[in-house]
Amino acid sequence: MSTGAPASDNSTAHGAAVVAGVEANDDATSAASRFGYRQELKRALTPFDLLVYGMVLMVPIAPFTIFGFVMQESKGMIALAYLFGMAGMLFTALSYAVMARAFPIAGSVYAYVQRGLHPTAGFLSGWLILLDYILIPSLLYLLSALALSSLLPQVDKRIWVVAFIACNALVNLRGIEFTAAANRIMLWFQLAVLALFVVVGLWVLYHGAGAGRLTWLPLFDAKSFNIATIAGATSIAVLSFLGFDGISTLAEENRGGSRSVGRATIWALVLVGGVFVLQTWIAADLARGMPKLDPDTGFYDVVGMSCGTWLKVLALVATAIANGVANAMAAQGAVARILYAMARDRQLPAVLAKVHPRFRTPFASILVVTAISLLVSLGFSERVEDLTRLVNFGALTSFFLLHIAVIYHHLVKERSRRWGAHLVCPLLGMAVIGYVLLEMDETAKNLGIWWIAAGVLYYVVLRFGFHRAVAPPPVT
Repeated sequence: MSTGAPASDNSTAHGAAVVAGVEANDDATSAASRFGYRQELKRALTPFDLLVYGMVLMVPIAPFTIFGFVMQESKGMIALAYLFGMAGMLFTALSYAVMARAFPIAGSVYAYVQRGLHPTAGFLSGWLILLDYILIPSLLYLLSALALSSLLPQVDKRIWVVAFIACNALVNLRGIEFTAAANRIMLWFQLAVLALFVVVGLWVLYHGAGAGRLTWLPLFDAKSFNIATIAGATSIAVLSFLGFDGISTLAEENRGGSRSVGRATIWALVLVGGVFVLQTWIAADLARGMPKLDPDTGFYDVVGMSCGTWLKVLALVATAIANGVANAMAAQGAVARILYAMARDRQLPAVLAKVHPRFRTPFASILVVTAISLLVSLGFSERVEDLTRLVNFGALTSFFLLHIAVIYHHLVKERSRRWGAHLVCPLLGMAVIGYVLLEMDETAKNLGIWWIAAGVLYYVVLRFGFHRAVAPPPVT
């Protein structure tokens, strides 16, 4: 009977694993100092933690909320719209992976554009992504409060907002390991609810509900298909994918080596994209033959009529928790780290770069984001639609700058000949994002332009009024 490898072989293998782990950790730890920064944040996250963080930011059950809108716009081919959306965002994810490896520091697109293109462009990309990340938690709190208010109308929605904000602030302040543990719980909860819908949905589907079986119509309907229809639906569906970029804000808390952030970004996008396609495919076939859907409540109406009120209520509660706790908590942590990165480069007030001595979290930035979220949430409590218009302009515009930075840094400065990764993918990403921006609501574009103007004014005052340097610390 075999007793396994000799003890000496086991020792050798264990030793090699330890050495590999130490080397990866040393590589990660030295990254901040190599780019002119002190390592202040705690390196505690594994590649799996990064993957979970990205999936939580995208929200695996995100289509629950906008199912009705995408279903209507795609003329029933909603799964195809999400498939196209995933393909389009994959080009941006690949650009993030390329830059995360080149610049393994906190700051996400701000740091990548700053060092890959130009410090001024870096500030602008950071300013733009702030529009997205600062407002997204407030929007999520309001959407969650509205969902819970439909179940418990006697509770003022502002009470839900304050409760969500306080909970997320405490978790983020407590430390990145605590946050990672909370993210895992939130992810498993969402996946459990989603699995329940898939199982029950397929069971009732094959027992006579909706189309009576899975069909190809959610993926392709020859009678309704045209490029303009799918492109319009994709411009809505693609917004469900925003958030995968947040993984890059944790670069200085990652202990898995410089490749971990890029790999986690791509895997998170692909896995969540697959889940989006699956759930919308099932829901679309369940909706066959039903009365015209209300875009605001389309998914919940389909679930209630086909699977039962109990699953509809569970879906509503899960959406509220996913948005108000899981997604908002991750977004709050991400924007705090962007503020931290910009503040240590003296492009925002220095107080925002303060790190808690015990928990090693950017606590000043977290508290500022908490205060802004509270003010914006209460201020827009009756104008959720206006807030929705603003949140996506910043992210998409900063992504556009990211693709330019990839091309300039690698092809022009580094003389790379990897045409696929450093030219073709960025150009395709720019094409997708450019189209979505063109299709965006005019109000959103106008408000976004005003935000850019405010940023330019602030930058001019910062640069010439206070005579502050805008170049990043040198690479050592």
